[in-house]
Amino acid sequence: MPDNWEKPERFLKLPEVCRRVGLGKTMIYAMVNDGRFPKPYKPSPGTSRWSEREVVAWIADVKDGFEGKRRKV
Repeated sequence: MPDNWEKPERFLKLPEVCRRVGLGKTMIYAMVNDGRFPKPYKPSPGTSRWSEREVVAWIADVKDGFEGKRRKV
């Protein structure tokens, strides 16, 4: 692979998002509505997919907060 090759964007279904972040669907949608979790993309009516990059970035941000790096007191 060339050095400038970038991994293609991957979209995740809700069960995988739940597994990765350790939250249930109700909590995920509540956090989406509060602006505390990435919004899903709607490729067609009745389907929701999350950007893997956005979910991974959210996990990293939460981990930073738990480690005290960005926690606001």
